[in-house]
Amino acid sequence: MSERQNTEEPRRPHPRAKGEPRFPDGPRPDPAGSHFERRIRSFQPRRSRVTQGQADALQRLWPKWGLDIDGQRKIDLAELFGNDKPVVLEIGFGMGEATARMAADDPDTNILAIDVHTPGQGNLLNLADQKGLSNIRVGNGDAIILLREMLQPDSLSGLRVYFPDPWPKKRHHKRRLIQPDFLTLAASRLRPGALLHCATDWEPYAEVMLEVLTAHPDFENTRPDGGYAPRPDFRPLTRFEGQGLDKGHVVHDLLFLRVPSSTTRSAT
Repeated sequence: MSERQNTEEPRRPHPRAKGEPRFPDGPRPDPAGSHFERRIRSFQPRRSRVTQGQADALQRLWPKWGLDIDGQRKIDLAELFGNDKPVVLEIGFGMGEATARMAADDPDTNILAIDVHTPGQGNLLNLADQKGLSNIRVGNGDAIILLREMLQPDSLSGLRVYFPDPWPKKRHHKRRLIQPDFLTLAASRLRPGALLHCATDWEPYAEVMLEVLTAHPDFENTRPDGGYAPRPDFRPLTRFEGQGLDKGHVVHDLLFLRVPSSTTRSAT
């Protein structure tokens, strides 16, 4: 559902020596390497062409606004953003248009947006630079490693998971991100009262999300009827989402609050 088209000409690759990184000053291909256990991942890295503008943004802005998720250190979010404003984590941002709009509409909230799609990383950095958005940081790597190894407990004021891969085949359902173990880990990093906002246009996945979130003791539905929520104004309607709606697709938003708990849950 993320917007993917770009009118720039694809960047022509230049010959690289064997082992030379694609972007010497940009995101690393596998920042966590083999430091952590192999497990079933909810994402699949995509290889696609990088435009000249995206490549330039990666080279120029990654050292300033980029974060490789290597799992080797704890992040001080205030230091990362240069202020003490609340931080919302966005997992999966496509080409970043919606992320940039949300950052522009709410400059008092910092957005840590992570993805593994290199063109999208470059595009979001370029948008942030063009629009003067200093409240965006772009992460490269695995959200599980970021949450488990690099973020402090109660450090996030919100979590956004918009249109995650639905993994529609039954044998792939174990790859879906919204699972009980993930929610327990996420809850340990969310402050009480933080908003977890999911959106999907895959109805079977929406039903599972609602079931799993409703059953989890650390989250409470913001809807009194226990169902789906209308799309809030702060989540922009992307062009591709609009096209899907015109074709009769149904998009479900789920808004759940992190509830206070008397016992501290350990992240697994």
